[in-house]
Amino acid sequence: MPNIGFKEDLVNEFKSDKYCLSDGDIIDAVVAFANTDGGDLYLGVENNGEITGLHDKHKDITQLAAFIANKTVPPVPVRTEILGLDLPVLRISVPKRTSVVASSDGKIQRRRLKPNGEPENVPMYPYEITARLSSLSLLDYSAQPVPDAVYQDLDPVERERLRNVIRSYRGETALLELNDEELDKALQLVTIQDGAIVPTFCGMLLIGKKEALKRHMPTAEASIQVLMGTDIKVNESFFLPILAAFEKISDAFSAWNHSEEMSLGMFRVTIPDYDIRAFREALVNAFCHRDYSVLGRVLVQINDEGMTISNPGGFIEGIRVDNLLDAEPHGRNPVLADAMKRIGLAERTGRGIDRIFEGSLLYGRLLPDYSSSTPSGVRLFIPKGPTDKAFIRMVSEEQQRLGRSLPIHLLLALDAVKQLHRASVQDVAERIHTDESRVRVVLETLVESGLVERLGNGRGRYYIMSSKYSKENHSSVGYVRDRDIDVLRHQELVMQLVQAKGEVTRSDVVELLHVTPPQAYRILQKLKGAGRLSLEGKGAGAKYHKAK
Repeated sequence: MPNIGFKEDLVNEFKSDKYCLSDGDIIDAVVAFANTDGGDLYLGVENNGEITGLHDKHKDITQLAAFIANKTVPPVPVRTEILGLDLPVLRISVPKRTSVVASSDGKIQRRRLKPNGEPENVPMYPYEITARLSSLSLLDYSAQPVPDAVYQDLDPVERERLRNVIRSYRGETALLELNDEELDKALQLVTIQDGAIVPTFCGMLLIGKKEALKRHMPTAEASIQVLMGTDIKVNESFFLPILAAFEKISDAFSAWNHSEEMSLGMFRVTIPDYDIRAFREALVNAFCHRDYSVLGRVLVQINDEGMTISNPGGFIEGIRVDNLLDAEPHGRNPVLADAMKRIGLAERTGRGIDRIFEGSLLYGRLLPDYSSSTPSGVRLFIPKGPTDKAFIRMVSEEQQRLGRSLPIHLLLALDAVKQLHRASVQDVAERIHTDESRVRVVLETLVESGLVERLGNGRGRYYIMSSKYSKENHSSVGYVRDRDIDVLRHQELVMQLVQAKGEVTRSDVVELLHVTPPQAYRILQKLKGAGRLSLEGKGAGAKYHKAK
């Protein structure tokens, strides 16, 4: 029996059609795909991949596509195609939808993986519908009124803490002039429902009473852990309003955030294990972008390797690990995020992710890592060290010269050149997930600033750290190696060409190495002087042979 050649997964499903698959099973599969990541449904294939063929009823693909659209709400536009395999197989391609899709009889399903890795379609429960809409930016959970909550569930003590945050973090000072009810309305901590003022989830999260928060929002848990080797130094979990939890976690973080100092001219610079502004932005992001419709907790864990900050709820639609720094800022709980910005805790431009990366780049450390994030949770790891003091000095001096901080993409490109030692435009673009045209401009800016050096021409062009950095970093040998390695490489390539052709001209070397004619001439003369080539003729028609 022929086999289709691949296995079922989240985006591929096989259905036997030997006995004519029912209309309901087809619709259920389409709905589940539409409510997950889209995918392809193959009719006429057994679960083990064996091709058994398509039933005659399903060979009218135009009618089947129309039927699917009529039986899904909102209608799902599928693409249908009969594949020319050993036996006919129908592929139904289902797009991922930016809304929750149901069958016409009200069934809502989604796809998931079983513990053994096999996919299955399961019902989507009400709380999952909320999470789905939130991840698609179609529902702001934090703006919704809290069912059965009353205005008295908000805590005057926490409201005063909020006012102190505005003063301490330079939030909008105009908010301090408002009375309690006006302040609550301005930050959307409350809404009007049936003529009464009731808390929103945003209000409950920020200034709710502890007992009310635990009763109405059992998902609002936070934890901090500090591990030294295998010893547990701190391990606390608590149900507190965000501002109180933020303060508690920050206090514990500060106690374990050690620092050292280095001289920078007439000044001394403090180098902490973790940049405090980066930590604050990462923690704010965890609280603002977590999925409060599912159980879980915001967890801060510090150990010997670094700090991990995680939260329930994966990246929302359109955000991926490779586009974090370039994606348009938008979050799962816009009202909560806006309140955090206005009181001063969050970056007002919405580019807090830049601050998180900057916190590592400024100290020459390894970059923050989001690669362990999953569809059900975001996990940020910030490596602890070591620091690159030569890098710190170089960046600090450049910022002092300019009178402003360096842009994040410039810092990323500079770090990429440092890590790669010898980097082309393509190398840097691939490493920092940015298009080559932008990287080329950034690298030339770094050259003009004297932070990196440009060597080679055309496609052979590459960039290395400046000699000043190498001297500061006690890596002069590496600098000479990075700078001069092309001399040896070019000479060997020329000798390989001589071996293949028997002779080479200056124009051959220009074409081979993408160098200028004078550079080609100097390479050939070095080989001649070393006794590896002999010259025949003069001028443009001169030819070089392998020396005997």
